[in-house]
Amino acid sequence: MKSDKTILTAKRVLKIEAEAITHLAARLDGNFSKAIDLILNATGKVIITGMGKSGLICQKIAATFASTGTPAFFLHPAEGVHGDLGMLMKDDIVIAVSNSGETEELIRIIPLIKRMGVKLIAMTGDKKSTLAKAGDVVLNVGVKKEACPLGLAPTASTTVTLAMGDAMAVALLEKKGFKEKDFALLHPGGSLGKRLLKVDELMHTGKGIPVVHIHASMKEAIIEITAKRLGVTGVVDGNGCLVGAVTDGDLRRALEKGNDILNKRLKDVMTKNPKKIAKGAFAESALKLMEDYSITSLFVYEGKNENKIAGVIHLHDLLKAGVV
Repeated sequence: MKSDKTILTAKRVLKIEAEAITHLAARLDGNFSKAIDLILNATGKVIITGMGKSGLICQKIAATFASTGTPAFFLHPAEGVHGDLGMLMKDDIVIAVSNSGETEELIRIIPLIKRMGVKLIAMTGDKKSTLAKAGDVVLNVGVKKEACPLGLAPTASTTVTLAMGDAMAVALLEKKGFKEKDFALLHPGGSLGKRLLKVDELMHTGKGIPVVHIHASMKEAIIEITAKRLGVTGVVDGNGCLVGAVTDGDLRRALEKGNDILNKRLKDVMTKNPKKIAKGAFAESALKLMEDYSITSLFVYEGKNENKIAGVIHLHDLLKAGVV
């Protein structure tokens, strides 16, 4: 019974917070667009400030902004009056967060921010509060009730504030035309960075590409496969266009049939139209293609002609880079 009661409590909390976000979406108005335009037109950075639990939410919003192409920093309001306001420039935008709109430490720095001529976006649950009155734009993040049964611990209110921050970050991202390649540049480390590596950052190029002419002998093809140590060689025509590939697997299958490999013609052994991938594709896409077709290498093309080889990427390259 205790377990059932615990689950009911959890469901009640989640329902309250979900409804709070739904209500937030329903009351979004022109002020949201004004806030986004303020940030887009600003030539400086975004400073996000709040105290206590709101401060923790502010840190996450600042991190999300920064990782999606909007330079943003967190300012602790208590530290602000002791010198940290020095990070502010007149071309910056301040987003101040307080559910009550009356947080003492925050209210103390508002006059200083206004005196500097910095635009202020107030994110509060009370449209009549001191913070709201000072804001150039007010974003209402008020909730009907907290999920906390005592109505004391910030729960639904912090969830809504965080959701508002996410909505702003994504709106800014879309307005700026922020793309996957931009995201990759800001996330070079960790598993996320590895997933966003490009094929051309890992592929073999130039003399590292295993390739033989269509009229080469099988012996030459085997020597090329062995020398380049990728288990494959591309086969090209007189124009240097890829017409096929010979892999270790092709050689094994031919041997199993009892064929005299060395006397075979390349076109009779090779795989025609081997799988290829664009130079600018993500390494993760190369991995998926290899998994889908149970292969270990892909030839890489650049431009519109998919048969002009720019490089080759092997499963081992993805393993070494940590993509797998």
